[in-house]
Amino acid sequence: MTNKREEYAGIDKFRIAAAIMIIAIHTSPLVSVSHEADFVLTRILARVAVPFFFMCTGYFLIPRCIESPENRKRISLKFLAKTGFLYGAAILIYLPVNIYSEYFKEKPIIPTLVKDLIFDGTIYHLWYIPASIIGFMIVYTVSTRISLKMVFTFSFILYLIGLFGDSYYGISEKFDVANSFYGVLFSYFDYTRNGLFFAPVFIVLGAIIAESKREYSITKNIVGFALSFTALIAEALILKHYSLQRHDSMYIMLVPTMIFLFRILLRIKGESQKTLRDISMLVYILHPLCIIFVRGFAKVLNLEAYLIGNSLIHFIVVTVVTIAVSVAIVYIWKRLASYKRQTQPKRSRAWAEIDLERLKHNVNQLKCLLPHECQLMAVVKSNAYGHGDIEISRFLNKAGISAFAVATLAEGIELRSNKIKGEVLILGYTHPHEAPLLVKYNLTQTVVDYQYAELLDSTGLKIKVHIKIDTGMHRLGETNDALSNLDRTYNCKNLIVGGTYTHLSTADSIEPSNILFTKEQIKKFYNTLNYLKSHNRNPSKIHIQSSYGILNYPELDCDYARVGIALYGVMSKENEKTKVRADLMPVLSLKARIVLTKEIEEGESVGYGRNFIAVKKTKIAVLCIGYADGIPRSLSCGKGYVLIKSKKAPIIGNICMDQLTVDISEIPDVQQGDIATLIGDDGNEAITAEQVASMAGTITNELLSRLGSRIERLYKKVA
Repeated sequence: MTNKREEYAGIDKFRIAAAIMIIAIHTSPLVSVSHEADFVLTRILARVAVPFFFMCTGYFLIPRCIESPENRKRISLKFLAKTGFLYGAAILIYLPVNIYSEYFKEKPIIPTLVKDLIFDGTIYHLWYIPASIIGFMIVYTVSTRISLKMVFTFSFILYLIGLFGDSYYGISEKFDVANSFYGVLFSYFDYTRNGLFFAPVFIVLGAIIAESKREYSITKNIVGFALSFTALIAEALILKHYSLQRHDSMYIMLVPTMIFLFRILLRIKGESQKTLRDISMLVYILHPLCIIFVRGFAKVLNLEAYLIGNSLIHFIVVTVVTIAVSVAIVYIWKRLASYKRQTQPKRSRAWAEIDLERLKHNVNQLKCLLPHECQLMAVVKSNAYGHGDIEISRFLNKAGISAFAVATLAEGIELRSNKIKGEVLILGYTHPHEAPLLVKYNLTQTVVDYQYAELLDSTGLKIKVHIKIDTGMHRLGETNDALSNLDRTYNCKNLIVGGTYTHLSTADSIEPSNILFTKEQIKKFYNTLNYLKSHNRNPSKIHIQSSYGILNYPELDCDYARVGIALYGVMSKENEKTKVRADLMPVLSLKARIVLTKEIEEGESVGYGRNFIAVKKTKIAVLCIGYADGIPRSLSCGKGYVLIKSKKAPIIGNICMDQLTVDISEIPDVQQGDIATLIGDDGNEAITAEQVASMAGTITNELLSRLGSRIERLYKKVA
């Protein structure tokens, strides 16, 4: 399961603690008091910091690569580019320090530089960044070929090799073969706590924890951490006592200690804070500079006895200075970013503005129409009718909606991969060979008929399903009078029936004949349910209504109401009448930037096919939006219009893939960069989705769901 960052307050807060631990490692706070106490603090306790950061990388990144093969390369390259840029910036920051310390006078400099860039870092703390890159590449590459458990085994073997070059080196050097082996290794790098031996095991542990569905109680994790950390202290002290350590980063008990610690941090819920992530990164990068500054400051003011000689004060001052500098940089950066957003156009091409306040309003309005026990099932198929399925579903989750409907398996996986909670019902067909994915992502599949039920049952997997009954629409569903097939469907031992539903084909119409047909469908459905119950078959949660089912048949007492287009404040057609009226508000507005304006002379043409020829001197504007963005080509040649400065501008010529042209002859002062409204309000004028769909000869369901991925979605948060 892919992990988003909205519920990881414990992880983000511990990043600050881990960054401070790294400062402690490099300042030895307790050495003035007790060397033994300082060893426990900096060489044992603080050694959880770097593995923690590695585990964060594995937890948030590796599952995304595994679960999204089509995006795997893009995700990994993005991580490598971002981390590589950070590494390059850090190297440049410390270049003056390298020059001052005569780093580049080392002989031979080229092999030394290559070794440090790849493994050891050009200054003592920067080894972590190339280690994270190498560790990620190892785990990423191997995990595409074998299971994570096998990757862990492989990584742990590497860790053991590194271990005997680190804390257990005193044992290795007693054996000639091992001593020679590590001698060769140390000719390529200074320590085995690097990206080859140290990082992979913790990165893969983070990924395994992310993928694991097993929950452990906080008590068990705390007890496990206490026991493993106690054993870690004992292990480290024994190794120190017998002088076996070449270095002190790698311990056997560090592995279980990190597992329990990370699980504890995951149980600390709350809103994540990017600010804490940014500050911790800066603390890590900048603290050696702050150490240099504090030491220099102490010498200038003759305070060396206090600021350097007293290790605890030295640590506190360095920590305070580093955090203060980091917080200041983050603050300034945010202010600059805010200023940039305010002084630059928010959107450069075409975008949709999604008003989540209106979405919340619509949810409340629709709930008021339903019986008390009936829940809304939000239909978020086709990218939530063009509104953006992930953002919409996240918002609805927070608003208390715990049931969603999608059309395809891929749409369901996308929701789960973004941590959408509750029931996710697939309304369409999923091939039986993909049944394991239904189980893996905890999705509920629609049973389209008895034959399909048998195929799912034969997989031997326990699959959650809703059974669909065809009561007259004659699309998906077992026919309502095929009672023996329905009986056998409910008897399939591997199908976990969580609901039963049908689809009303004319619920949107209040024509008498269509009302009769709909009532007949409802009657057939309930008769079938009564038959099933009389034969000890449990239909579980039932649902009949879609958007128009609520507006025309709100009295139906069901467990769910599948709300699609109405959720977004839109009706399928313009001026439709319904039995009850809800005060629904359109959630989406669609806008595009004017690329240029120009004048054409009488007789000149516009666009492909010369389907518009000016009959007089005409001023035109080109908008950077076209049919590839979902604008129906049927709006070409004057059938549609847009709003500019609250005035109608007719579409002229043919709509192209990426642009369309409008006549602005009657609209003064239109300039390049102005905004045109294709759906939504523009001052005291408005153009609704229903109007645009009507002009295009279609319905809003099609119009909105066709809005393309090139259209940026801008979400207006709830106040």
